[in-house]
Amino acid sequence: MQYPEPIAKLIDSYMHLPGIGEKTATRLAFYTINLPQADVDQFAAALQAVKRNLKYCSICGNVTEDDPCQICRDQSRDQSKVIVVEDSKDVMSLERMNEYHGLYHVLHGVLSPMEGKGPDDLNITALVKRLQTHPTITEVIVATNATPEGEATAMYLSRLLKPAGIKITRLAHGLAVGSDIEYADEMTLYKAIEGRQEI
Repeated sequence: MQYPEPIAKLIDSYMHLPGIGEKTATRLAFYTINLPQADVDQFAAALQAVKRNLKYCSICGNVTEDDPCQICRDQSRDQSKVIVVEDSKDVMSLERMNEYHGLYHVLHGVLSPMEGKGPDDLNITALVKRLQTHPTITEVIVATNATPEGEATAMYLSRLLKPAGIKITRLAHGLAVGSDIEYADEMTLYKAIEGRQEI
């Protein structure tokens, strides 16, 4: 027996979301059916508003309602440092820390030959132009994830930007605070030893 077409389409729509398989999509679809109409309308309106009202900042590539974004407009921020991140959600994570007060640049992904993602598919050209037109930027902090693709992207950016005489740094990787060495994998331990600091 097949689901009625509206349910099947809703399940299919949920399955397009990352990390959502058929079972979870089916559970979400039936949950949605049982929601009050007002909640469904509010959810649909929120989805439409996100697509209609948000854009990417023309300077840093972060998601924003206004262009340029609030961070790029804030002249009180440290104009000498730019953290390069994979996605806009990374900007929000770093901002929650409330310790970094510099600028950002969002790549919208990482280099991934397996997925057909090369340098032209990322927001790298805008970063190079930004560094050329803003001589106040003296350090680029590469904050891509510690995955093979993130590491490859970091190395690519380092080779691309170093000839410009700009300091290129990488976020430290290694053991999380409060973790036990015996449970860490080899790569985490390697990065922890490599990124050791004098005390």
